[in-house]
Order: sequence, then C-alpha cells, then structure tokens
Amino acid sequence: MKLNTHTLLILGGLLATTLISCGPAADKKDGDAAAPAAPSAAKASNGADLPPGIPAADLVDVTPTYPKPMFIGTPVPTGNIANLEKPDPEADKARWTFKLPKDATNVAKGKKVTSSDPLPIIGSLDLVTDGDADGSDGCYVELQPGHQWVQIDLGADYTLWKVLVWHFHKQTSVYFDIDVQISDDPEFKTGVTTIFNNDSADKSKLGKGDDKAYVETNHGRLIDAKGTKGRYVRLWSNGNSANEMNHYVEVQVFGSPAK
Repeated sequence: MKLNTHTLLILGGLLATTLISCGPAADKKDGDAAAPAAPSAAKASNGADLPPGIPAADLVDVTPTYPKPMFIGTPVPTGNIANLEKPDPEADKARWTFKLPKDATNVAKGKKVTSSDPLPIIGSLDLVTDGDADGSDGCYVELQPGHQWVQIDLGADYTLWKVLVWHFHKQTSVYFDIDVQISDDPEFKTGVTTIFNNDSADKSKLGKGDDKAYVETNHGRLIDAKGTKGRYVRLWSNGNSANEMNHYVEVQVFGSPAK
C-alpha cells in the first residue's frame, strides 16, 4: 500500500510541477518582510518574545508578507493528536507582527539548502529559501516519509532572532516531531541549540520536547530563536496528519550580523 501511494504522489507531483511554476510574484519587492514601522518603545505583551539585550528604542515592528489562505471548503479533521495546542485566534494574530532589531533581515533568502533526502519527490530544495510562501502546487518541496530534515547554510555566523516556517498550508495538516536547531557545525554533532521541539515522546531521539503540535496555516509558525548565534539552521519533521510525507513551502530566518 505504501508503494502504491508513493507512486501516485510522484506522478501527481510531476504533473503539478510541469503545469505550475512557482516564484516570487512580480509585484513583490526584494525581501520577505514588509517595510518596518518606526521604532516603538512599546513592550510586547509577552516579554520573552522581545529580542534579548536590545533596548526597546532599537526595535522595529516587522510584518512579513503572508501568502493568501489556501483552505477550500471544510477543513479536514486532524483527528485525536496528542500534544495538539488548543485553538487561540488571539495568540495566533499576536504572532503575525513581531519586533526585531533595526539591522535584522531574512538572512536565509536565497541561501543553500541541503537535506536528509537529497532527491525530493516533488519540487527542489531551493524552494525552501526562495522568498515565496505561496502554498500552491509547484511551490513546495516534498521529502520521503520518516524522520527527515532540511538544513540552511546562512553563509556566515549571525545572531538569530526569529525563524518563520511554512510546512504546507493548502489543507489542514499537523506535522509531527518538529525539531528546529541552530549550530556552527554543519554536521550538527557539536554546539547544537534547539529552539523548538514538539516531539513529546522523543521518537526522533533528539530529546523530549515541551512545545505543542499545531495546525498549519498561511501565517506559518513563528519560532523564537532568542539571540542564538550560528550559521546553520536544521529543521526536522516526521510526516503529518494527512499523509506520511514531509513538506516545506518556505523558511525565513531573521538575524543580525554576529558581533
């Protein structure tokens, strides 16, 4: 059964990528975030979300360019998923705009992406950092089943503040065993900092995580990197509630030059 499903997915992916090309819309400006507002001294409702050690006067509000919603009709039920966060529209909305230092940008834009699956079933790895979070067919990469990762080489050390990730938002999906890690070691054997981990049962053997599983939306998921310094960002997943594949539409990493 798995082989037949896999074969159908490959054929469907080839058709989608043949008919539809994906890339930043012509009317989008270079970069993934809207122009920042004037510096504000207002403190975020959750102080932990503010970049540590940065005076409020040196922070700006950033609202990324979010893609249009892709849900059509009634969302597919996610089933009885352990560790799934409860719906909280206000908390979701509060993440759409966040504060960053003035010199922070999406340092992942156009950077090299590698993966535990070097030959994706659908798409190409460069889609992960192409600056386009559109969830249409042809705009995402699909990896093999099982515990897989994608890794972004930022090209230099940065102080990282936020990671914004879209796995797949064309339908209701919950991705399992998500781990997001930062390191200076491309092999991730030393100096690894985990900034998100919802693998509550430690199925990935990377450590038990306390973060919640969540439903994918067109706003992605904002993860606090807490000023961690590093060059490489690795993101793990282990299938999802709709099927056993792993997907990425876009990953944005907001950082400042390391000092």
